[in-house]
Amino acid sequence: MTIIQLEYLLAIVNCGSFSQASERCFVTQPSLSMQIKNLEEELGVMLLDRTKKPIVPTQAGEIVVERAREALLAYDRIKESVAELQGSVDGHLRLGVIPTIAPYLLPRFLSTFAEKYPKVELEIKELTTPQIIEAMRHDEIDAALLAGGTCPEDITEQELFSDRFYVYASPLHPLYERSNVRIEDIDQHDLLLLSDGHCLKDQILELCGTTRRQAPYFFESGSLETLMRVVDISPAITIVPEMAVEYIPAERRDRIKTLAKGATSRKIAIAIRRTYAKSSIINALREVILSTAPAVNAL
Repeated sequence: MTIIQLEYLLAIVNCGSFSQASERCFVTQPSLSMQIKNLEEELGVMLLDRTKKPIVPTQAGEIVVERAREALLAYDRIKESVAELQGSVDGHLRLGVIPTIAPYLLPRFLSTFAEKYPKVELEIKELTTPQIIEAMRHDEIDAALLAGGTCPEDITEQELFSDRFYVYASPLHPLYERSNVRIEDIDQHDLLLLSDGHCLKDQILELCGTTRRQAPYFFESGSLETLMRVVDISPAITIVPEMAVEYIPAERRDRIKTLAKGATSRKIAIAIRRTYAKSSIINALREVILSTAPAVNAL
């Protein structure tokens, strides 16, 4: 039994097919198949049910897969421990970022992170929260920047900072004349929200005490910029996070209204796949984000 065989086994389980697993592992399909066959012969059991689409582990395979995850985590932690002793931060981090964070937070820290940690290779994907959870479970990403409290128990979260909510009001809307808005002043009929799948939508619905969409417009869009542009030309409002305010042009800053005190913010967090061993990279990412995001409220 070898580390390579265990890695190939997990790749097949995560991908659901030999062909996709071979692409992920940068190996030919016959070579990957041979390694799995050798592993099965050594253990004396079938590990994969090849009749299913996608391929799934057998009962024995589920036990081996669980132990393989533990073994690979321990293996990676050995290398990580040595790297930490040498003061080295290097390796590969596959990072997911939700759309309501990506355009506002990434520009603040990416260049600084690349300059400070040139040996770290960042691979970044913009994904919704459900897509991030699914990607982590299939070992497609290692960590993510998202709204805290949105991940299941099998994914670890480290909170970074609070991100306040603001009302963005059209000059045609009655709330435009206010400098401070109470939650109870918001009419859900006038509120434009993101499409399903975006946790910011769920947070705002919870904040406003409603579960229904009754706005005069409906968008299948994950873009806050689109919502604000529509608000600009209609008697409507939307809710935007603090990190987006910096990117609103000066001539439209008069449309930003503070919300009265209360639970009017979200927590931004790093979510980490529990089998990702490179804590030094996660710690470096956390440190750079907090040091280069002056507008946020660190926890």
